[in-house]
Amino acid sequence: MQKIIVTGHSGFIGSLMVPLLLEKGYEVVGIDTKYFGEDCAFYPPKKGFTEIIKDTRKITEKDLEGAYAICHLAALSNDPLGDLDEQLTYDINHLASVEIAKMAKKVGVEKFIYSSSCSLYGIADGNTALDETADFNPVTAYAKSKVYSERDIVPMATDDFAVTFMRNSTAYGISPKLRIDLVVNNLVGWAVTTGQIKIMSDGTPWRPLVHAEDIARAFIAVIEAPKEVVNRQSYNVGQSSENFQIKDIAKMVGEVVPGCSVIITGEHGSDSRSYRVNFDKIARELPNFKPKWTLKKGIEEVYEAYKKYGMDEDKFTGRYFIRLKQLQYHIENNHLNEKLFWL
Repeated sequence: MQKIIVTGHSGFIGSLMVPLLLEKGYEVVGIDTKYFGEDCAFYPPKKGFTEIIKDTRKITEKDLEGAYAICHLAALSNDPLGDLDEQLTYDINHLASVEIAKMAKKVGVEKFIYSSSCSLYGIADGNTALDETADFNPVTAYAKSKVYSERDIVPMATDDFAVTFMRNSTAYGISPKLRIDLVVNNLVGWAVTTGQIKIMSDGTPWRPLVHAEDIARAFIAVIEAPKEVVNRQSYNVGQSSENFQIKDIAKMVGEVVPGCSVIITGEHGSDSRSYRVNFDKIARELPNFKPKWTLKKGIEEVYEAYKKYGMDEDKFTGRYFIRLKQLQYHIENNHLNEKLFWL
């Protein structure tokens, strides 16, 4: 039984990845500092595997010994968290990731699979679907941290230590550790709690979208692929059919959630962050990656779950499912220091 380490196993994607790995018979060890603990559970996460409660900046070689692969998800996970303190995003997302990769190589881990992001492509015109050879044009600390990590980790790759970068599309979907600071989950939330979806831009920017569970499936496809296929490779994670303009996402939400209206105000003009992404490479090179979700099905899932679990305005605007608000709560209540270490 191969041992797989998932850093950030208690996060939005990790809490979906762990059950899929367990179903396939892997031994799973999760490492997570638990900023978003049981109080942030939308529904109970999977139990029955080894958990190490530890900040990624404090991981040691001993924590990584015996693993076949590391799925490195742990990060400050979005642009607003970068605004909290840019340097923290670099410390956690970039520098800690590089150190973990070094330790993984030293203790004999065979695959290091890094959770990167399509956001490293940054500003593009949206007219051309970007493949993995496209130039980087990161505009936020989060996106820059992914660029720096890819740059510094790929030289570590050898025939014995395979390095793979998963450039995830914008995620959505229901998870035990729900995030509503993601565009699809957010728009459905507004529709359910207020009956109105308000788009402040002109709605024209393009976004590639992927269900969080399909991101987990892509990581597993890399675990299962021959090392020589995935080593030193980057993959855009998603499907070419799943590039959408913001206005079309809102329109689809309006079709699923009864009685809600879509208002595009255009008051903030056009958002410069517009990009479409090409996913031919992952489809070609990772035949085991079989995405299960489309945006329409995902919106229906989110809507049904919000109804089932009683999503209301207090939950929707509260701290439990918004990453920045939860961290600010911990800091203000002296649970975390300014460097985001537990006190």
